Amino acid sequence: MRLATVKVDNTRRAVFVDPKRGVLFADSVLPNFDGDVRDLVELDADDDVLALAARAHDDLFVPVDEMLFTAPYLRPRKIWGIGLNYRDHAGDLSESVPDEPASFIKGDHTIVGQDEPIELPPTTLSNRVTAEAEIGLIIGRTCRNVSEEDALDYVWGVTTILDQTAEDILRRNPRFLTRAKNFPNFFCFGPELVPMAEVRDTFPELGAIEVSTVRNDDEIRSNTVSNMTFSPRHLVSFHSQVMPLFPGDIISTGTPGALVVADGDRIECRIPGIGILRNTIKQG
Repeated sequence: MRLATVKVDNTRRAVFVDPKRGVLFADSVLPNFDGDVRDLVELDADDDVLALAARAHDDLFVPVDEMLFTAPYLRPRKIWGIGLNYRDHAGDLSESVPDEPASFIKGDHTIVGQDEPIELPPTTLSNRVTAEAEIGLIIGRTCRNVSEEDALDYVWGVTTILDQTAEDILRRNPRFLTRAKNFPNFFCFGPELVPMAEVRDTFPELGAIEVSTVRNDDEIRSNTVSNMTFSPRHLVSFHSQVMPLFPGDIISTGTPGALVVADGDRIECRIPGIGILRNTIKQG
């Protein structure tokens, strides 16, 4: 069972998603639940909430195609981004591969969901924005100073991400990274969160996961997790030594390749076995 959020009568509602049976509203199996998907991530760290949902009667499920999916949640405590984590992408920017994770933090004002527009900054601020597909790690339990060996035990699951950069700002000075990454609409994730149990069933070796940035269906930048400089295990362990990681925190693990975008472009993050995230570019 995956997690997601849908809009019903303009109200956000947390749901479980079963590919075969459809969508199950969280409050139909958790009668006192009035939280969001981030709360479900935290609950499942201690209670087998997904198993409870899986036992729900088929009559409670609604067809997936009747639902309008949006961002799974809007208020993570932290969004960590990782720059230049594939050697090929470092070459795109004429940068050397860093010997430590090149990480930065994004604000939650940047979040938008599936099919929502990514609005470009005014051209007076930036004329070159890139979209970058990434696989995201969703932290499931509070962790601090964890080892690489244990790191994935603290990850609830993964998701598809589109991370945007005002590349012309960044190229002027690498110290402008926070500004280049934090315009509104510059972080899309979802529509589904995939639990680690399902990820491991599909990919016994996480390195086999392939991530692709796609523009207008015909230009693709792809690579596999095995070609990351810093593995998911390393990223969780490393950042847990910097500061505590909390349930719902997101680590966006870096892109295999960025594509410059313009008004009207259709952008996708494609990760076979995990999902597809789609958004359209709109000039502000």
